Amino acid sequence: MFSTEFLITSLVVVLVPGTGVIYTVSTGLFRGRRASIAAACGCTAGIIPHLTASILGLSAILHMSAVAFQSIKYAGAIYLLYLAWSMWRETGSLTFNSPTANNDLRHIALRGFLLNILNPKLSIFFLAFLPLFVAPDTSSPLLEMVLMSVAFMAMTLIIFILYGLAAHRVSRQVVDAPHRMAWLQRSFAAVFAALGVKLALTEP
Repeated sequence: MFSTEFLITSLVVVLVPGTGVIYTVSTGLFRGRRASIAAACGCTAGIIPHLTASILGLSAILHMSAVAFQSIKYAGAIYLLYLAWSMWRETGSLTFNSPTANNDLRHIALRGFLLNILNPKLSIFFLAFLPLFVAPDTSSPLLEMVLMSVAFMAMTLIIFILYGLAAHRVSRQVVDAPHRMAWLQRSFAAVFAALGVKLALTEP
C-alpha cells in the first residue's frame, strides 16, 4: 500500500532531531519513562492539525497569508522561549525516577501538543511532502493521503517513544551527579531558546 520511498523518507524525517525530539528526549532525561511517553504522545497529536490542514489544502492559504503565518510563528517562538525559561528556572529541582502524577503527564503531553501545533512550517511541509507519494493512477487521492498521514503519525509515535526511553536509560548515568543534571538542563534550555529565536526569524 505504501511505497518504499514514502516509508524511507518518512523514517528519515522522523529521525532527524527537531523540537519534538528534543522535547521528548529532555523529558525522558529529567522526568522519567512515563513522562517521555506522554511527551511523545503529545508531540504526535500536535501533528494532526497540520496533516488535516495539508489534506484539506488549508496550508496553501497559510502560505499565502503572511499575517496568519507570522501570527502562528511568533506564538510558537514565544512558547519555545517560555519552555526554555521554565527549564532554566527548574535547574537542579528535578529528580530522576520520581512518580509522575496523572495531571503532570497531561501537562507534559499538552506541552508537546502545543510545541508542534504552533509551528506553521509543519503545515507547509506536509502540503509539499504528502502529494509527492500519491500514486498518479489512484482512484482516491484523499484516502491515500489520509492513510499515509496515519502511517507517518504511527512512525512518529514509535520513534519518539524510543528516543524518550533511550534518554531515560541514559539518565541513570547522571543520577548521582547533580552538577551533570544541572548542566544538561541548562543545555536543553539554551537549545529551546535558540530554536525559538530561529523560528521567529524564519520566513514563510
